[in-house]
Amino acid sequence: MEEEKKVAEVSATEAAPVSEAPKEENKESRRPRGDRRPSKGDRRDRHPRGEEVKEFEERVVFINRVSKTVKGGRRMKFSALVVVGDGKGRYGFGVGKAAEVPDAIKKASESAKKNLFNIHLVKGGTISHEVIGKYGACNVYLKPAPEGTGVIAGGPVRAVLELAGVRNVCSKVYGSRAPINIIRATNQGLNNLKSYKETRTLRGKE
Repeated sequence: MEEEKKVAEVSATEAAPVSEAPKEENKESRRPRGDRRPSKGDRRDRHPRGEEVKEFEERVVFINRVSKTVKGGRRMKFSALVVVGDGKGRYGFGVGKAAEVPDAIKKASESAKKNLFNIHLVKGGTISHEVIGKYGACNVYLKPAPEGTGVIAGGPVRAVLELAGVRNVCSKVYGSRAPINIIRATNQGLNNLKSYKETRTLRGKE
């Protein structure tokens, strides 16, 4: 019995330092607070990866489901109408068609960026004079408004005017209410706007 007790005491004394050793190593391996690695929240000075400043703002005006009848049946697709603009006088619109809605929007956006127009804005963020834009059976009437009025217009017309940078204007749509026709009529009216200098030149008063 005495021999068994001695063996147990010896084994206990030999096992004790083994268990304490890793604790001391862990304490020594710990880094001081100043040397710790920065966490995800501390990476504020780093530049974001993959973020690009968008030159144009996009707005989806209308999405329509279209079909094509073939020998095997109907092929369903989606058509998207998108307007883009930088809010500083440049805007564009385009139509895209694809089997999925995101692909159709992407196609329309790329088409709109290739089809850009410029307009001249006067003081107060409005247009220079009254104008009527026409396309097919659609007529769009645009009228300048004083500062503080805002954009008084329907969906498609509002999208074009806001993205073009017009802040104060009144409008009215007559005839066809198809979104693409309204946008084309609005574009035709904005392209017919003339500045003060152009008007004086046309009247022969240079």
